[in-house]
Amino acid sequence: MTAAAPRHHARLPPRRSAPRARSWWGKAWARAVEESAYAQEDLLAGRKLARAGRVGQITVDVGGYHAAVEDDHGMWTVAGVLPVLDPGAREALVETVAAEAGRIAALLAGDLPHTLVEHAEEAGVELLPYGGELGSACTCEAWTDPCRHALAVLQQLAWLVDDDPFVLLHLRGLPREELLARLHERAEATPAPRPGVDPGVGPEEIDVESGLEAALRAARVLAALEEGHPVDHLF
Repeated sequence: MTAAAPRHHARLPPRRSAPRARSWWGKAWARAVEESAYAQEDLLAGRKLARAGRVGQITVDVGGYHAAVEDDHGMWTVAGVLPVLDPGAREALVETVAAEAGRIAALLAGDLPHTLVEHAEEAGVELLPYGGELGSACTCEAWTDPCRHALAVLQQLAWLVDDDPFVLLHLRGLPREELLARLHERAEATPAPRPGVDPGVGPEEIDVESGLEAALRAARVLAALEEGHPVDHLF
């Protein structure tokens, strides 16, 4: 499986005030950012830079991100990291998503089900970060980590994660394309159950499998439409 390409998120325009996270996972990310700040002064300065639109394009990749930040003293480059899930944890997360058909549909709709995260944690997979995991480096060479420039990027990342939980999954090492590919492989590798022929399969399992395939098909259609390709062959 080829590595997923980094995702580039366009520069966000200035905002009059810092928007509060709408989602529970967005609030969790925001709390981690607050925990990571060395001083309240740095946190407030980072929020001000984020609201003012002083953060450039944010590039998100597996295990990290980078962006340029401008302040009154110059332009600085921030590079941050977030620990990735190991192979076993990634596989456990794929299994957790596949366990209920509605979960992939929810992710594609911009939702991160609370039960998905809970069941992932029971399997030993920690998705949401805590403050100590949000490491960073900045060309401003401030002695604090994260500095106010890194906190500005982290603040805008909170907005991106709030809108799309796949940003969080990408940072943790399971980008959208890889997750969909793994789920598709699982669906193809599992023989289609036939009611009345295999007594060991219950109707609830049939619903999960058919629902998963429907969600994956919808994801392929959306991807094809975004790229301007015809979609007739997907049905």
